[in-house]
Amino acid sequence: MKTKEINELTTAEMLEKEKQFKEELFNLRFQLATGQLENTARLGEVRKTIARIKTALRQQEINK
Repeated sequence: MKTKEINELTTAEMLEKEKQFKEELFNLRFQLATGQLENTARLGEVRKTIARIKTALRQQEINK
C-alpha cells in the first residue's frame, strides 16, 4: 500500500487496515515457521506497510 493511498484514508480506516496487516503478518510468520511460506518478500512489504500506517496516524495526531 502506497503512502498516498494511506493518507487518503480516515483514521478509523487506517486503524482497521493496521489490524488487518498485523493479522496477515502473524499468518506469514506462522507459515515461515512451518516452512509453508513461498514469498518471503511479503514479510518485509507487510512490515513496511504497517510502519507507513503508524507514521500517517502519528502525523495526523500531531497536526490536530
